[in-house]
Amino acid sequence: MLGISSARELVSPGMAEAMTISGVIQAGGKSTRMGRNKAVLEIGGKRLIDRLVDGLHQIFPEVIIVANTPDLYENLGVRVVPDLIPGKGSLGGIYTATAVASHPWAFVMACDMPFFNPGLIRYLATLTEGWDAVIPYTDDWEPLYALYAKTCLPQMERLIQSGNLKISRFFPHVRVRRVDREELRPHDPQGLSLFNVNTPEEFARAEEWWRQLSATR
Repeated sequence: MLGISSARELVSPGMAEAMTISGVIQAGGKSTRMGRNKAVLEIGGKRLIDRLVDGLHQIFPEVIIVANTPDLYENLGVRVVPDLIPGKGSLGGIYTATAVASHPWAFVMACDMPFFNPGLIRYLATLTEGWDAVIPYTDDWEPLYALYAKTCLPQMERLIQSGNLKISRFFPHVRVRRVDREELRPHDPQGLSLFNVNTPEEFARAEEWWRQLSATR
């Protein structure tokens, strides 16, 4: 079910695993296709960044924002950190998120995902044992809605230092738990949880879906 979890949901399976995980929002992109900062776009009367911070606080003991514009988020009451190795794209952001997390694991998600799904995130958090990363795979890998252990850091750093910034290049060197569409579907029946808004057209589509979902609640 989409939306911020209720108090009853907070005792659902996955809570023990979640206590060893930091929730990290990636808000360091340049938003060139959108033309404005995606994190502060509003949907349903609330900024995306506020929605994600509130939602992750219900799941994880620590919430962090990775962004190079900390002043924009200083009122949210969470730690905001810049990229440890600037200018390295999404891989650099994931590296920063995993490195600065106070817990052994980091759940990393992009700031432009309107349809927050606590049930799906909690499910992914139950899959970490025996792996170095837990990553959904639909038509391609979904590395910005995934979990990374600190054991991934040496391989991430190796790629960054070599200038090879394709995220999936480090996957063969760590133990990756791939979560396919069929496994995701029971926790995301509408298939919206991984949808992100990169363009004004995609944002307009998300607003329309939000209105339709709100009308059926």
